[in-house]
Amino acid sequence: MQFGWYINDWANAAFSATVLTVFLGPYLTTVAKNAADASGDVHPLGLSIRAGSFFPYTVSFSVLISVVVMLLTGTVADRTGRHKELMCGFAYLGATATMGMFFLDGDRYLLGGALLVVANLAYAVSVALSYAYLPGLAAPDERDAVSSKGWAYGYAGGGVLLIANLALFEGHDALGLSSGTAVRICLASAGLWWALFTIVPMLRLPSRAGVAPRRATATAGEPSAGSLRELGRTLKGMRKHPLTLLYLAAFLCYNDGIQTVVSQASLYGSEELGMEQTSLVTAVLMVQVVAIGGALLLGRIARRYGAKRTILGSLLGWVVTLALGYFMPAHQPLWFYALACMIGLVLGGSQALSRSLFSHLIPAGKEAEYFSFYKVSDRGTSWMGPLVFGLAFQVTGSYRSAIISLLVFFVIGFAVLLKVPVRRAIEAVGNPVPERL
Repeated sequence: MQFGWYINDWANAAFSATVLTVFLGPYLTTVAKNAADASGDVHPLGLSIRAGSFFPYTVSFSVLISVVVMLLTGTVADRTGRHKELMCGFAYLGATATMGMFFLDGDRYLLGGALLVVANLAYAVSVALSYAYLPGLAAPDERDAVSSKGWAYGYAGGGVLLIANLALFEGHDALGLSSGTAVRICLASAGLWWALFTIVPMLRLPSRAGVAPRRATATAGEPSAGSLRELGRTLKGMRKHPLTLLYLAAFLCYNDGIQTVVSQASLYGSEELGMEQTSLVTAVLMVQVVAIGGALLLGRIARRYGAKRTILGSLLGWVVTLALGYFMPAHQPLWFYALACMIGLVLGGSQALSRSLFSHLIPAGKEAEYFSFYKVSDRGTSWMGPLVFGLAFQVTGSYRSAIISLLVFFVIGFAVLLKVPVRRAIEAVGNPVPERL
């Protein structure tokens, strides 16, 4: 069962790495610029925004929609026990939208925005449901290791596809392809990869996730109404666990910063640092490779010092990395590669340990619902960070100002996490406490 869960990360990481992190940001920005007026603005839905802000604004918009869908879907999954069916259904919806990005060319930025909204929403819901399996996959003392291994599989899968896409992009002239066509093939390949490897979790995972069955089940003819009522009860019930909410607030803050750095790094590299597409793909590939070791390394550190301390240390690493990125000289690929290695070192571990730590803070039988809240800020689903990033660029016209504005997320997230009494939080929801926290 663990293998099927690992392969699910292997499958969906292609969307995160190839689409969100590397190709779509710079490419969709170029398409938006093709459609821009003389002042450099585009006008989606009658709004006037800078073409350079269209991608981060669209990411933010997609997440705001996905929040509602995730919460309702998580409630339906916990009521019906059909976690796998819903997870795979949304995975194939996202994969189909991603494959549709092959048709994104010229000045069709609205098509790109629509496909991004659908794909990112489906990705968010699918991954939130996959997280709900973690409490049932491993004993409390093993979850850090299992979660870290899952992230390692994800970065490995994303890295393998990026190697193939880098080879395709580098050889596009020899293949008689334009650079734009090569990018569109790379985008579509992520959808195909996602769809093919999702077959494994479909076959290997049970329908129901979690560690305990729900007392109530959905009855025929009233799943939607019942789920809405159950969601209302969940929202009220969460007030009984203020320490879980405090941890969730810390995570939503600092991980929004992490995800914005990841999703906007290619845009920052291309527009501010003058990196070529090849350098961007190489850098992200380095992030994928280093993140495999980083996830496993921080998982081992957590065994000795505890997940909370290890996460706090990784956040300090993120602050240093972001500051170095702000002062980084343009047109210097080696410096950009060094920054990529620093990101990879802290990326996988900080996310994997955050996921496993949160799994201890969830009441049994509420996994999908609680992880739907958690997924509001995770791979590809942050919204506050992209909004701040886009606004900073909108106001200043500088991507350096936009990237340094993200420091606030790490500082606040660190301060809030520091105040969370993790042991008391776990005891409060009635879960067994691991030996090392």
